[in-house]
Amino acid sequence: MSDGHGTNGGYEAVIGLEIHVQLKTNTKMFCSCAVTFGEEPNTRVCPICLGHPGSLPVTNERAVEYATRIALALDCAIAPHTIFHRKNYFYPDLPKGYQISQYDLPLGVGGHLDVELEDGSTHRVGITRVHMEEDAGKLVHAGGATGRIHGADYSLVDFNRGGTPLVEIVTEPDIRSSEQARSFLNQLKNLIEHLGVSDVNMEEGSLRCDANVSVRRPGEPLGTKTELKNMNSFRFLARGLEAEIERQLSDLEAGEAVRQATVHFDPSTGSISVLRSKEEAHDYRYFPEPDLVPIVLDQAFIEKQRAELPELPAARKERLIEQYALSAYDAGVLAGSRSLGDYFERVAAEGDAKLAANWVMGDFSAYLNAQGLAVEESRVAPEDLAELLELIADGTISGKLAKDVFAAMAESGQKPGRIVEERGLGQISDETALEAIVAGIVEANPSAATEYRSGNKKVMGFFVGQVMKETKGRANPQLANSLIRKALEG
Repeated sequence: MSDGHGTNGGYEAVIGLEIHVQLKTNTKMFCSCAVTFGEEPNTRVCPICLGHPGSLPVTNERAVEYATRIALALDCAIAPHTIFHRKNYFYPDLPKGYQISQYDLPLGVGGHLDVELEDGSTHRVGITRVHMEEDAGKLVHAGGATGRIHGADYSLVDFNRGGTPLVEIVTEPDIRSSEQARSFLNQLKNLIEHLGVSDVNMEEGSLRCDANVSVRRPGEPLGTKTELKNMNSFRFLARGLEAEIERQLSDLEAGEAVRQATVHFDPSTGSISVLRSKEEAHDYRYFPEPDLVPIVLDQAFIEKQRAELPELPAARKERLIEQYALSAYDAGVLAGSRSLGDYFERVAAEGDAKLAANWVMGDFSAYLNAQGLAVEESRVAPEDLAELLELIADGTISGKLAKDVFAAMAESGQKPGRIVEERGLGQISDETALEAIVAGIVEANPSAATEYRSGNKKVMGFFVGQVMKETKGRANPQLANSLIRKALEG
């Protein structure tokens, strides 16, 4: 069994990732078909993306801009001259019989991403290349007992996705454990989300990941690698890597050689199956795409794209720590999501930053998760949450009552002040009114009062509870405690 850190019995895991990112352009990479998700099959196609004879592709300029920003954000060197190639292979979801991609002249090379790990350390993962290509169509396997490819009766092809602009990011084999891989992919997703160039939605397929996995003893040459295909969540990525590492270690411990292959992880069973052996590299017969002109990126274009880069997660985290005096953990969580970070900063601009962070990361995030909402879909505007926190700060409502008010805000979209007023939820801070309530409760519970005066201070909690019950939770807690103590000890 592997320990989750890539080491076992003197062996270490060596992992490299290949990540495909669909770009958020209006149209496809080489034609004017709309890029949308969830449409009726084969309704977003044309002769160009279907590869009909005589049709000519034209490069999507916005896709080149977005791809350049990704490469720059990963600190890659940008190629001033790059071209597209035809990558030839035959598969049902590839109507042309080839994919337009990049081969020996990728857009960006030699970058890196510094990944913050759970123990607080930083691990640098090198970026071998960033290149542009078009996506393939999608096979839908149907019928059979399982509905999966091994048990399907037939397969259908939806070409809507074919031709969607893709960026492929290939890492160096610098990753040594499943958790490092998971952290890398999560932080890469956050980085691209901040750039605003992709939805990076793994469920919809706009972020997909393959992994090359091998094991070796430290210092030895790289072992035989296998390719783990199409992991569609961070959790499945980690589980799939663990399962494949364990499979390879079991082979070695049994005295068998690891064979080069493409493998599949089944999350329902936690098992690895070999899809096909790969004794030799596939010959894709790359050659330059004759229908597309070379792409020449001058320095002015590159600097323009660099200027379009927003504040990236690592820089934002440091600024949040400095500007709002947040802990490294809180700043990391808020900087990890562009939309959540933006929401927090709008709330914090109105008041106490630490209180804002607690509510945004706590009740607000819990509400989003429970309802399955994105930040932008929330019925609680940041200005309204800031108003709610101000009501807590000025003593109008208690922190406990604020949770009830927040729930009402999330349900109705109303302002917190109006909810407090309409429902009579304002905190009772009138000393004379509270003093009368406390006196009545002490008088009604003489034995408890005697017990307190005899030295059992724990009885204090009983009286606090009674006051809160009498006032339906609206009593000012600090004032109520002070008045109860005064009544019992006076």
